[in-house]
Amino acid sequence: MNLDQKVKSMGDHSGAAVAAPFQTYEEAVDWINGLVAFGIRPGMERIQQLMQRLGHPERRLKFIHVAGTNGKGSTCAFLTKTLLQGGFSVGTYTSPYITKFTNRFQYNGEDIPEETLLALANRLQPLVEEIAQSGLGSPTMFEVSTALAILYYAEVSYPDVVVWETGLGGRLDVTNIVHPIISVMTNIGMDHTDVLGDTIEEIAREKAGIIKPGVPVVSTVTQPEAIAILKETVERNRTTLYLAGEQFTYERLHSDEDGQTFHFQGPFRSMDINISMQGEHQIANAALSMMTLEVLRQYMAFIVEDDDLRQGFKETFWAGRLELVQSSPRIVLDGAHNPEGAEALAKSLPQIYKYRKLNLMMGMLANKHHDSYLQHILPIVDTLILTEPDFRKKLDAKALGDIVEQVREQYAKRTLQIIIEPNWKNALEELKSRTEAEDLGVVSGTLYLIADVRSSLLGLSDSEKGW
Repeated sequence: MNLDQKVKSMGDHSGAAVAAPFQTYEEAVDWINGLVAFGIRPGMERIQQLMQRLGHPERRLKFIHVAGTNGKGSTCAFLTKTLLQGGFSVGTYTSPYITKFTNRFQYNGEDIPEETLLALANRLQPLVEEIAQSGLGSPTMFEVSTALAILYYAEVSYPDVVVWETGLGGRLDVTNIVHPIISVMTNIGMDHTDVLGDTIEEIAREKAGIIKPGVPVVSTVTQPEAIAILKETVERNRTTLYLAGEQFTYERLHSDEDGQTFHFQGPFRSMDINISMQGEHQIANAALSMMTLEVLRQYMAFIVEDDDLRQGFKETFWAGRLELVQSSPRIVLDGAHNPEGAEALAKSLPQIYKYRKLNLMMGMLANKHHDSYLQHILPIVDTLILTEPDFRKKLDAKALGDIVEQVREQYAKRTLQIIIEPNWKNALEELKSRTEAEDLGVVSGTLYLIADVRSSLLGLSDSEKGW
């Protein structure tokens, strides 16, 4: 049965004619995005109900479950590209997307076809309605997207392995419906504190909720209190932890504007690896991915030849992460939106680029730790352009300006110039006009802003962007 036949057969298993709720891809996406109104509601009951009604397709797949505060997307990209290079078929489920809704459901590096997404949405809609009428309330947008991803991989594309990124947290995140072959933890930082808790220990406990009995864990977590929770959770689940600094190490050997090289030392072997992605934090993500691949190789027969391994790491790319999108003037995009991201960005920019003045355009959502973000980024900025993302949870540019003024004296250069321009398109023009040949322009903050700016600068016409 080819892909078209599979998709046609998904709508109705009884053979009776059933009117499809949606006729077009756009209608299906509008329906899924419309479920955003139900918010982010941590909990597993609705996704369990969906999976039960579908016959538990998630049980037929092998998952690499990736959690953490920063670096999840880049780690997923390293794993996907290297496994593909090694000859495996790979599903990749990530969020948020940068360009188009279909980006979040990939098979072998390609987006889900629009007609497949339409067929799967038509299959899910009546089940979502059933659950909505129950005491559980309607499944959320992320729950329906996760169910759609599982159906796509289990019943349409059949990948050897699925690289599976958590949405928020871990323990009560709907992606936790799966039982993975390995669990991966990037780092722990102060993000989504309104949901996950406002201490490193609380956030670590939520994220460690993806750890399952007997499933190995790989992590680059650094804080002692977070490591303690990881080790305690691993011990309780009678499994093995591969922790950076203990079971494996990594050291940067070289970096320039074309990329960087690092030395990886693991329990099974050591290797020098070259990556094109910029920033010291990307070495941590690459080393984490390498250790994950080493465990899969050693214990689960996921063999990737050394040449393919090196090529996979070298060719990995992830949009909106220290991405130079324009060279005249030079403009770099980076989706740093929390204190840890800002710290990595502030450290990386002077290491990678030579510039006279740094002009930074930023826009934020209303639920982030902006004081701590500014503490890291303000010391290196000459001109700060504050704007607003085109998104319902945006932080007003003037309100962001008020926060900057409160910390300006403590962290900023005395000569810092601040411009408030709520319209992001006008702000981008301001950034371009102020960034001369020897300067560097940077756009940072929420990925909802990065998505629009990237589409504008690269002339991408089908940008949809969103959670």
